[in-house]
Amino acid sequence: MYESFYGLRENPFEVTPNPDYLYLGENHREALANLLYGVRTKKGFIVITGEVGTGKTTLIHYLLNKLDKLDGNNHTKTAFLFNPKLTANDFIQYILMDLGVRVQGQTKAEYLYNLHRYLLNAYQKDERVVLIVDEAHGLNPELLEEVRLLSNLETSKSKLIQIVLVGQPELDKTLSQPAFRQLRQRINMRYHLPPLSRKETEEYIEKRLRVAGAQGPLFTKKAIKEIYRKSGGIPRSINILCDNALLNGFALYQKIVDVRSVREVAKDLKFGKKSRSIQVWFILCISIAVVILLFAYLQKSGYLLPFLKEVLKVFQYIKEIVMREIEYFSNFFKAGFL
Repeated sequence: MYESFYGLRENPFEVTPNPDYLYLGENHREALANLLYGVRTKKGFIVITGEVGTGKTTLIHYLLNKLDKLDGNNHTKTAFLFNPKLTANDFIQYILMDLGVRVQGQTKAEYLYNLHRYLLNAYQKDERVVLIVDEAHGLNPELLEEVRLLSNLETSKSKLIQIVLVGQPELDKTLSQPAFRQLRQRINMRYHLPPLSRKETEEYIEKRLRVAGAQGPLFTKKAIKEIYRKSGGIPRSINILCDNALLNGFALYQKIVDVRSVREVAKDLKFGKKSRSIQVWFILCISIAVVILLFAYLQKSGYLLPFLKEVLKVFQYIKEIVMREIEYFSNFFKAGFL
C-alpha cells in the first residue's frame, strides 16, 4: 500500500524468509560458520537455539543454499524436517522421501533398513547426509529417542548422518533432563543465537530498505532507536514494527517516519510490555543485592549492631507517634467531637 509513496519497489519488511534481504549479524555469521564447520567435518550432532523470531529458520535456508554452492558436485544430501509433530514411523518415512529414496515396505524396521543402505551407499560415494530438524523444541520424547538412535548409524571411521536440531531455548531445557543424558552426550556443537545489537538493528533496517529500492533513510535516528528498544533486536519483531510504522507514516503523509509513529504502532501492537517487566525485575534484583552487600559490609566492619539499634530506634519513634495519634482520635470519639 505504501510502497509507491516511499519510492519502494516492494515491501521491505515481509516476515517470510527472502535470501535477497538476508542480513547476517556478527552472531549469525558465527552460527553459520559453526554449522558449516560441523557439517563439513562430520561432527555428528549440532544444536542451534534462539528465541522466537531471531532468524533461525532463515539461517538454515541460507546454510542449505551455501552447501549447494560449495558442493557443486552435489556431495551433500539434506533432509529438512520443519514439522516435528509426527509418529516414529512417519518420521523415518519422511526422511527417506526427502532424501529421494524410494519408500519400500510398511514397517519401521523396513524403513530403517532402507535408510541404512542409503547412508552406506552415500558414504562409499563420499557424500554427506544431513538431517535438519526445525522447531525441534516440539519433538516429543519418542521422536527424540529416534533421533538418538539415528546418530548410532556410523562406520568405524565416521558418522553416516549429520543431525542438526534447531529450536527455541526450551530445547536446551529438554535436553538437560536426566532422561535425555545419552542424547546430550552425543552433541558435539552448540550455539545460541541472540538478538541483534542496536548497531546491527540499524544496519538490518538500512539493508532491507536499500534492497527494496529506497533512495535514502525512511526512519529518523530516534525512530530506529525506539524500534530497537521495543523489538529487543528480534528480526521478526523489527519487521512487524517497521512495516506498521511505514503504514502509519503513509497515513500521516510522513516522508520520514519519526519516533512518535513508532511508539503509536508499538502501543497498538502491545510491544514492549515484556521488556518493562524485565526492567522492573532487574531493578528489584539490584536493590536486593545492594541491601545484602550493605549488610555484609556493616557486619564485617562491626557497624551492623549499632546500625540495627538505630533502625529499631527509628521504628520505636514511629510507633510512639502512631500510638499518640490513635490515642488522640480515640479521646475525640469518646468526647463526642467526631
